[in-house]
Amino acid sequence: MTIKPLFDRVVVEMIDNEETTKSGIVLLAKDQEKPQMARVVAVGPGGAVDGKEVVMNVKVGDKVLCSKYAGTEFKIDGKEVTILRQSDILAIVE
Repeated sequence: MTIKPLFDRVVVEMIDNEETTKSGIVLLAKDQEKPQMARVVAVGPGGAVDGKEVVMNVKVGDKVLCSKYAGTEFKIDGKEVTILRQSDILAIVE
């Protein structure tokens, strides 16, 4: 299935955090923080959003940092993805 986000929306796949600490302690799922790093899967066209022109600054394949609780999570074709606004992306990681 192909996802085509609308307006200033971006579809991302979260990148899981380490399951062990640097000292080798294994963390349970409930003790792990929600991941904030993600890979961009699809990008909307941008355009006029709320009366303002939005230019999309991210592209498919970019690794990004997102706000911790931003977006809405979906399960599509067995993969968990999050759809969020471009403004919820804090930085592109290079």
